[in-house]
Amino acid sequence: MLTRRHLWAVFAALALLAGCAFAPPASQHPPIVFVHGNGDNAALWQTTQWRFESNGWPRERLHAIELPYPLARDDDSKPQPGRTSTAEHMAYLKAEVEKVLRTTGASQVVLIGNSRGGNAIRNYIQNGGGAATVSHAILGGTPNHGVWAIPGFREGNEFSGTGPFLTGLNAPKNAQGDEVTGPVRWMTIRSDNNDKFAQPDGLWIGQAGKPTNVTFAGPELKGATNVVIPRIDHRETSYSYAAFAASYRFITGREPAVDIAPEANPVLGGTITGLGLNPLDPASGNYANNLPLPGAQLAIYETDAATGARRGPAVYTRTTGADGRWGPFAAKAGMHYEFELQAAGYATTHIYRSPFARSSAILLLRPERIAAADKDAQALVILTRPRGYFDPQRDRLRLDGQTALPGVPPVGAGVSSAKLKLASAEDRTVAAEFNNEKLVGRVWPAARQRVTVLELTY
Repeated sequence: MLTRRHLWAVFAALALLAGCAFAPPASQHPPIVFVHGNGDNAALWQTTQWRFESNGWPRERLHAIELPYPLARDDDSKPQPGRTSTAEHMAYLKAEVEKVLRTTGASQVVLIGNSRGGNAIRNYIQNGGGAATVSHAILGGTPNHGVWAIPGFREGNEFSGTGPFLTGLNAPKNAQGDEVTGPVRWMTIRSDNNDKFAQPDGLWIGQAGKPTNVTFAGPELKGATNVVIPRIDHRETSYSYAAFAASYRFITGREPAVDIAPEANPVLGGTITGLGLNPLDPASGNYANNLPLPGAQLAIYETDAATGARRGPAVYTRTTGADGRWGPFAAKAGMHYEFELQAAGYATTHIYRSPFARSSAILLLRPERIAAADKDAQALVILTRPRGYFDPQRDRLRLDGQTALPGVPPVGAGVSSAKLKLASAEDRTVAAEFNNEKLVGRVWPAARQRVTVLELTY
């Protein structure tokens, strides 16, 4: 049995920048720094870290950064509350890389970024000294030639293919016209045609029927190894097993041996964050940030795998301090859990997750707010897939018996959550299915400011 002393010792080993006196030489397992995308957070790398660990990577050499303000500015040259510029994003990444190098004693790191994270990686390597500190750069779904490339249309935005930021990064580096900075080894990963931000039509940027002047191959870079994986969506370019396998091969020259190897005694922890208020629309309550939420109350319950019902009293409780941290929590292998979150200004949020295969110190928990448009619902159930989108043409989907998920279009992979408004708040089981992952939770009354969240892991 783990004592409190032993538990804290185990959890300390999970720290993202723990000392590594016993780590293998950097030449065998170089430190990897993961960089999330626009509006996202470090927790999205959870399964990717599990896969690297399962294939021999020391946990202390896997570091996922978390940008406090992860959204890009509308115009990169103009300050905007709660947003970061490309220069600020690069500076944050540079500081994190230097911290990892100091802690591990390595001379170089591997950088792996999703979407906007790839912009910061490219900027750091080209303009911030990263050409000397980075051995490999892997960009999943990064819109390297823009989400749009329309002269005169929002060219101040960092995602404009004709704007100054991307045209500067894409300027030829040699006589061959390479767009990548040496001597770093580069790889891009893209979908064949299912990435919402690499589409010739402007549907996903509010310009349906109008050309973006960007092709499905927009994420590719001349001079890089460019990998195409059929039918994956924008986030799956980084967070899927296929993307991990391509990255592992690129770094090591070998095939990974396993997907995720389960641990006997997972230890969990992370951060509770809130939703910032948009200064231009305070009522919206959906301004994404990764700032800690102090004073939040967390209770974790074991639940029945078939019904989602609690099996007894809370097995862990915590009220967050200024850092928003929770944990360590010694989970049981194979156990289903409910995470109940309470915080001032938020609905009590009941989050149901699949059993945790391995330990993680980067789990993010975030309470919900009930929007004005949902005040008429007796109960609200949200199904969310942080590491990918829903694709009805590809995926097996079901939410409370429905195969057509609310708000999910029948064609294309561009929505990662579905919200079900129920006409009754009767306490009962609510179930969801996404391919091979199944979740069960309970219905809670919205009139009492309670929301059910079924959060997929894979």
